[in-house]
Amino acid sequence: MDELFSADGALPPSGPLADRMRPRTLDEVIGQDHIVGPGRLLRRSIQADRLSSLIFYGPPGTGKTSLARVIANTTKSSFESLNAVLAGVKDIREAIDRSDDRRRLYGQRTILFVDEVHRWNKAQQDALLPWVENGTVILIGATTENPFFEVNRALVSRSRIFQLKPLTEEALFETARRALADKERGYGRWQVRFESGALEHLVEVASGDARSLLNALELAVETTPPRWPPEDGAEIFISMEAAEESIQRRAVLYDKDGDYHFDTISAFIKSVRGSDPDAALYWLAKMVRAGEDPAFIFRRMIILASEDVGLADPHALSVVISCAEAFDRIGFPEGNFPLAQAALYLATAPKSNSALAFFDALAEIEKEDTEVPKHLKDGSRDKEGFGHGEGYVYPHAYREHWAAQQYLPAALRGKTFYNPSEIGYEGSIRDEVLRKRELQAAVILQDLGKGKDETEELSWSAASRGREGWFKRIEGSRSRTLLEDRDLLYSDIPIKRQDRILIYNADEGLLLWEALRRAPEGLAAGLVSQEQNREALLHFAGQRGVNLEEEELPQIMVLKGQDLPDREEAIKAFGTDRFEYILARDLMRRPLPGLSVQERLVQFAQRARNLLAPEGLLRILASPPRQGQRIANLLEREQDRLTGPLAETAASLLPKLREAEEQFWASYSLAWDPGDLEATLRSAGFEPKLAYLKRREERLVSETDTRSWFDTDRSSWGKYMGETLGAEEVAKLKKIVTAIARQGPLVWEWEALHIHAATV
Repeated sequence: MDELFSADGALPPSGPLADRMRPRTLDEVIGQDHIVGPGRLLRRSIQADRLSSLIFYGPPGTGKTSLARVIANTTKSSFESLNAVLAGVKDIREAIDRSDDRRRLYGQRTILFVDEVHRWNKAQQDALLPWVENGTVILIGATTENPFFEVNRALVSRSRIFQLKPLTEEALFETARRALADKERGYGRWQVRFESGALEHLVEVASGDARSLLNALELAVETTPPRWPPEDGAEIFISMEAAEESIQRRAVLYDKDGDYHFDTISAFIKSVRGSDPDAALYWLAKMVRAGEDPAFIFRRMIILASEDVGLADPHALSVVISCAEAFDRIGFPEGNFPLAQAALYLATAPKSNSALAFFDALAEIEKEDTEVPKHLKDGSRDKEGFGHGEGYVYPHAYREHWAAQQYLPAALRGKTFYNPSEIGYEGSIRDEVLRKRELQAAVILQDLGKGKDETEELSWSAASRGREGWFKRIEGSRSRTLLEDRDLLYSDIPIKRQDRILIYNADEGLLLWEALRRAPEGLAAGLVSQEQNREALLHFAGQRGVNLEEEELPQIMVLKGQDLPDREEAIKAFGTDRFEYILARDLMRRPLPGLSVQERLVQFAQRARNLLAPEGLLRILASPPRQGQRIANLLEREQDRLTGPLAETAASLLPKLREAEEQFWASYSLAWDPGDLEATLRSAGFEPKLAYLKRREERLVSETDTRSWFDTDRSSWGKYMGETLGAEEVAKLKKIVTAIARQGPLVWEWEALHIHAATV
């Protein structure tokens, strides 16, 4: 039995080293200076013995229980301790009864320390709540789990939460030094020495856990010869081998449903999102090593494949799902290969979070639940009574299987949610998405631009967009025409990045966006007819899916009573009166009071010349009104769609309609001739080159269109036809055209004029 006693007959310290070395005072607490350091709130509260309910939250071995015992040693209050793993409601009630007796009989407060408080279920935590509320006990809870998730909200709201952090290496070395120097509780009675690197190994592997370090230190010291306990003053040498055996591998700090679980998966996801394959493999290995459910890891990778990779690599989702299915078939350990493959594929894949646009749309729904536009409603039930579905364009009726029409509610016109990135596959579809978006915007902005000061212009060309709706603005063939217009105007001109481009009639924005693309360091300037159009264009410029700084936005001028500004007006609006290019389409879209067609042509030509820099260029794409599609020609071309009485009526009315249309266009106030425009440009100092283009498009004509055309009160063309042919004949023509239009797209044909005018 002699070996159980030291040379002087004193017993060696008993109990686990980690328990013996718990701090007894605040000054002995190591590594939590952020909450118990000098001047800290908790330290002041403990020293003043004025504690309220507390919850200590942190990893194992950081001193939660030790800090509670320091409070027990410091306070004058009675101290009760429970472990939530072992204690039930009965134990809670007994502790509460004792606390209540002390308060009533002696006026003494009770501090109730509950270790692992998160282990109590809701009912057990609820049983404690009233006594915390009325002050019978002051609760000190200790938990390794996030209290905001695992502890009763009512308890959390009545407690102050302090988070303890893993100990630093410096703090762990100090913990070891104290244990080795303390003669009463530690190993100060012996000379404990370490082989080089042995103590460092214990500290490193302990990974911030003081209890783990002290347990390893205890095992290393008390299993090293000579037999324990040795005589006082004996030397104990801890070799590297003994240190490694005492703490052979790092304990993985992990729990399957707590903070470490969520923190580690968060680190993994963020590493993959950040395209760091090394970090991704590290965190993946930690989860696998800790026994995380592979199904959970695959689930998060499947989410990431859509959320963070998305359309930058559409194959990512298929790869991850295939790897998950492969894992299900083979399991561990071979399943590590598809698990790692999925992680590496995602980490190295191009990234795009454009799918998050869905949540922007969801937020818009939360703000306002708008009605479905009429043309998008189901026409199978209420078409006759309410006109549901009328005006819808069937995209497959067109070559590209796409039609530029409005799909968002009217209140959200011009709103964009999806912003395609320039990365990977998504970069390859970006231009197409933006192109179609710009075409839809052109339709929307033109509709917004129809103001009260604009009257009809019945030029019967696809380039003319009158308020009477002669041409349906939302169909695929017209979209192709809009693109052709843009490409014709910009073709074969060497625009430099710093050039200044002025767009005449920029209301629909299509030419303006191209100017922004081609001259990003210059100036993209546009002329619009009213302030509403300007605001809409600037709004859409910020919604196009291209991030623009304020100085990069187009410069837009509202010009109501004229076609082009003079030089002073241009300087005021744009800061310059010199442009390398002026691009114009749809000349004289609307009438200007007090100016004849010829006077407008002269003013336009002279002002364009004054605004162009030396060697500047004017490009015009216009449709002479008299060379547009006529209803008579359309009726003649499509009359084989008619049968019976309608065909006979059409044949009899066709000559009268053709003659009436010739008379109407001969007298139409907005009509102009190409020869007059060419001569006017030459007189102003241009060298114009004219090219005539045959244009055609397929388009759908709705009953709304035909009603507008044949309106004998509001339409100049309809009124003239009514006066010339009579109301009865006009009604017959309307019925005939409606019958033809119901049978599918109509081919529209007209002649356009492309003018290239360089300054002389």
